[in-house]
Amino acid sequence: MAGIRTARTDGRREPTPLFAEPAVAVDSVCRTFREHVALSDVSLCVGAGQIHALLGPNGAGKTTLLRLLSGSIVPTSGALRVCGIDASSGSTELKRIVGVVPAGDRSLYLRLSALENLIFFGRLQGLARRTARAESLRALELVGLTDHVHRPVNRYSHGMQKRVSFARALLTDPRVLLVDEATHDLDPEGAERIRRLALDVAERGTALLWATQRLDEIRDFAETVTLLDTGIVRFAGSVAELSALAASRRYVIDLRNGSHEVSTLNEVLRGRGHLEPVPSGGYLLAVDAAATLGQALAAIEQAGVPVVDCREERSRLEGAFLAITAGAAG
Repeated sequence: MAGIRTARTDGRREPTPLFAEPAVAVDSVCRTFREHVALSDVSLCVGAGQIHALLGPNGAGKTTLLRLLSGSIVPTSGALRVCGIDASSGSTELKRIVGVVPAGDRSLYLRLSALENLIFFGRLQGLARRTARAESLRALELVGLTDHVHRPVNRYSHGMQKRVSFARALLTDPRVLLVDEATHDLDPEGAERIRRLALDVAERGTALLWATQRLDEIRDFAETVTLLDTGIVRFAGSVAELSALAASRRYVIDLRNGSHEVSTLNEVLRGRGHLEPVPSGGYLLAVDAAATLGQALAAIEQAGVPVVDCREERSRLEGAFLAITAGAAG
């Protein structure tokens, strides 16, 4: 149907017009705490079904922005609207349409079961007991915990506790989900499970704002990104655009037949780069500013030493992040 986004909904969500008002709209928001400026002139938009990454180091202002959008605090200046609702209005409707996955699990009652936890939080959100139970079971099914609903949370693994927090945020079938550092202390398998949950939620039409310090987790996951540093937007655009800002000049390479005489290879590389061995194996190749990676690798190959692997010392996203924040600091 023209002009309509049709997300997988299981009948719970109406189709969203493609040109509807953004699910999240932040306009020139500032927030100060006494003398400290936590956010300064921050703007962003997130559409229905979109995952928008909020990237930045500790103290960047990510959690402050999520608290503003959830209505927990109000801005010093500027405006925030969530599905057309003023986030600073104290609206009870805002609490129904916004789900929050906090950075820690300290708000769960560890001696209660997952089901008891969710029923309790559902009741706090105004759900009748029968409805709270039904919605709790639905949310726990969504996060893959159907077989463990009666187990006390203190007997859950850390990753399972994260999924309970995710389920709690889904109790009211929110249109906007605010996720704060959901994977920072999980192993890779647990982190990937949480990201898959987020992708499933977005497919149903929910807008996600995903706050993280982990640069590589937003690749092939988020569509757009806002990079915050000391409360200021340093970059806003697509993840691909952010990655393209990195101009890596340092690479880890592996050479066939093991170790080689570094001084000899550096003679070959003169004017193109410099090699030094890496304790974990391989060599660190720093490409000179006047040369290209291809020229440096070709010089090594022409010396009769085949290069069997070459990778950037750090990811392109990490390189872009460091380049932007270092430039801002300067």
